[in-house]
Amino acid sequence: MDILISNHSKEAIYNQIKYQIKEKVFSGELKEGDTLPSMRQLARDLHVSVITTKRAYEELEKEGFIYSIVGKGSFIAEQNPEVIKEKKLTTIEEKLIEVIANSKELGLSLPEIKEWMTILYEEE
Repeated sequence: MDILISNHSKEAIYNQIKYQIKEKVFSGELKEGDTLPSMRQLARDLHVSVITTKRAYEELEKEGFIYSIVGKGSFIAEQNPEVIKEKKLTTIEEKLIEVIANSKELGLSLPEIKEWMTILYEEE
């Protein structure tokens, strides 16, 4: 599985793993029933601690993205389209809160932020 870890990111490594797996579910790259690498294998592949991958998997399981079967592994859980939409909206909200906080630190006004959002939205 292609997961890129940045040691220079402010984001914790387990969060980077969790976020990228969630994105693969949202995009349809990972589908219901797909097998994830074992925690140990993923830790080896990413050159991180097993504790780090364990925490990422535990959080994904709590959030309903994966389920684990002892002795068999971890799998992508069934995803209800409405639940996926709600989870995506929650992710957008979290990111917007971060953008607003950073904008306030820089002294940007709401109209300036809206202008940036409009420009970026129209580019996509």
